[in-house]
Amino acid sequence: MALRHAVLAALLDGELSGYELAKAFDLGVANFWYAQPQQLYAELTRLEKDGLVTGREVVQETRPTKRLFHVTGAGLAELEGFAVASAKPSFIRDDLLVKVRAVDHVDAAALVAQLAERAAFAQAKIDLFGKLLRSMRGDRTEEAFLRHGDRIGPYLTCLRGLAFEQGNRDWCERTITVLRERRAAHVRH
Repeated sequence: MALRHAVLAALLDGELSGYELAKAFDLGVANFWYAQPQQLYAELTRLEKDGLVTGREVVQETRPTKRLFHVTGAGLAELEGFAVASAKPSFIRDDLLVKVRAVDHVDAAALVAQLAERAAFAQAKIDLFGKLLRSMRGDRTEEAFLRHGDRIGPYLTCLRGLAFEQGNRDWCERTITVLRERRAAHVRH
C-alpha cells in the first residue's frame, strides 16, 4: 500500500485541510498507516498534481487562508483499483522484540521497564480507541451500528487497532511476569 491510498481513504469522510488530515491520521489512520504531517502535505500535493484530489481555498477572517481537499472521480477509481488488488501480508518490525529475543544475554531489568512503558502506551491507545468507537456508533450497540451504520470502514479499522493494542498490552504484561518470575526463581536458587 502506498501512502496515497491511505490519504485517499481518509478523505472519503469529506473535505479536509492538511492540518485536519494530519489530525484524522493521528486519531484513526495511524493504527494501520503512520505518516508524519510533512509526508501528508507532500502527498496531498502529489495527489492534486495527479488529479486524484482537488483543493479549494477558503479565506478565513481571523486565520490564514486554508486549502480543503476532496477525492475526485479519478481518486475514487484509484481506490477501487487498490481495493480489488490482492493484499500483501504484513510483517512485524519491532526493536522491542529484538531485545526480548536477546533477553537471556542482556539486562532483563532494563527490558522489563521498556515492556512496562510499551504496555502503558498500548493501554492509552486502547482507551483512545474505545472512546473513538463509542463516538462513531453513538447510542447504538456495536452490532446495530455494524448492521446499519452509514460508514463502517473507519469503525472496522478502529476495531483492528484496538485488537492490535490489546494484544501488545497483553503480551508485554505476560512477558514482564515471565521475566520477573524467572529472576525471582534464579535468586532463590
